[in-house]
Amino acid sequence: MKIGAIFPQVEFGNDPVAVRDYAQTVEGLGFAHLAADDHVLGPNPNRPGGWKGWVTHEKPFHEPFVLFSFMAGVTRKLEFLTCVIILPQRQTVLVAKQAAALDVLSGGRLRLGIGLGWNEIEYIGLNQDFHNRGRRIEEQIAVLRQLWTQPLVDFSGRWHTIPDAGINPLPVQRPIPIWFGGHADKALRRAARLGDGWLPLSHTAAEAAPDLEKLDRYLSEAGRSRAEFGIEARLPYGEGKPEVWATRVREWEAAGATHLAIETTGQGFKTPAAHLAALRAFAETVGLTA
Repeated sequence: MKIGAIFPQVEFGNDPVAVRDYAQTVEGLGFAHLAADDHVLGPNPNRPGGWKGWVTHEKPFHEPFVLFSFMAGVTRKLEFLTCVIILPQRQTVLVAKQAAALDVLSGGRLRLGIGLGWNEIEYIGLNQDFHNRGRRIEEQIAVLRQLWTQPLVDFSGRWHTIPDAGINPLPVQRPIPIWFGGHADKALRRAARLGDGWLPLSHTAAEAAPDLEKLDRYLSEAGRSRAEFGIEARLPYGEGKPEVWATRVREWEAAGATHLAIETTGQGFKTPAAHLAALRAFAETVGLTA
């Protein structure tokens, strides 16, 4: 099982030197990959009618493609995962171009995690339809994979038209792996049919067990199995107890997870150095460092 870390977007700050040091330290500690989530717009929580979402304009988010491009330039082997790019609120061809460029410049170190999102304000601001996002994402995946594998694409769909054109350069990975977020039944079915992996938000393997059973059933219906499909578990730092981490890692591995990422966000760490100290302790516990 490959073990990575989740970049603490809303708590890290904007110092580029600290971002560089974070990426290099994560790689040096032996983590396989680094994940980061995606929000383009944060609504004003004091807007007329109020706002109940946890994402607001006061919470900072580095744009993942830009963030990972910067990090790729200061690392050698660290892999990158978007967890997740909210695909239907973005232009599909532009995502194909951005992801391909990152894959090329990183030497093939990208996994593209995608999801539907829940923040309608972002969709409005990006001039995309919030209400048909589930239907559109399937066509988006077809467009992405064609653009990543063919020098010229002739595509005419319900939402996309590409008249004999292509992106250049093509990515190193052809195609770039696409992993799905989401726990809804439709999301699991979609992941089983179209995805290379799934990104559960469950805190433990036991909590994820019912969804994993569904996923196995849907993979079988699609003529697939877990042998060709990845699972990326998310492990909260919690109270910082090594015995809990070790148990959780064993449980996820037994449940068939191929990847796991430790999350230090929301644990009271006030500085980049504190987040890195937490990652160092975790790495030592699970044997990533000597």
